[in-house]
Amino acid sequence: MAEADPIISTAAEGAAAVTLPARPEGLRLDPKQTAVVVIDMQNAYASEGGYVDLAGFDISGAAGVIGKIGTVLQTARDAGVQVIYLQNGWDKDYVEAGGPGSPNWHKSNALKTMRTRPELSGQLLARGGWDYELVDALKPQPGDITLHKTRYSAFFNSQLDSTLRARGIRNIVFVGIATNVCVESTLRDGFHLEYFGVMLEDATHHLGPEAMQQATVYNVEKFFGWVSTVADFCGSFGQSPKE
Repeated sequence: MAEADPIISTAAEGAAAVTLPARPEGLRLDPKQTAVVVIDMQNAYASEGGYVDLAGFDISGAAGVIGKIGTVLQTARDAGVQVIYLQNGWDKDYVEAGGPGSPNWHKSNALKTMRTRPELSGQLLARGGWDYELVDALKPQPGDITLHKTRYSAFFNSQLDSTLRARGIRNIVFVGIATNVCVESTLRDGFHLEYFGVMLEDATHHLGPEAMQQATVYNVEKFFGWVSTVADFCGSFGQSPKE
């Protein structure tokens, strides 16, 4: 008889848990201890005329994940799973972005693009502007939480960790942009904070060559967490009644 696929349980005994197929092992999760974290699904990253488009990156694949993320979010809400949005950006004067003494000032493509094209100054990833806003198709619903972040990792100088801990959440399902930058850096930080991180590989989109997506999938599966799919998430949590 073939051995059953290994399952890791993070749920308390007696919890109304579901089993999420994932690599390298399936996970037994309590919906009440699980959140779907949406990383940077903003006009800046996913819309024509947004900063990523203006900076010269190919955003053609971003549109394809919007519908998949929407399906994940509706499934999560119906199952009683907390939905948390992160928006990346800074104050209108870019004080939060750091000056020349900050690595962010030198590496942020949004800041570099504005320095190269002064006519865009104040438009990219500034809170209150179109670029900063979430895409229309993924607007938050009642009960969802929206948080602000100023660096790639959603855990850096944000309220994400305290928000999760206050609700007893220890499992994070990641969707969003960019797989190889903000998604991966947040999942890595979550690993070191003792969160179980799962990336839905077909509900995330990378920046740069296609190989970057596969590199992050490898890193997550082998070192920092688990990898699953939209179909498996919806198939599992769709069975979970909302109490």
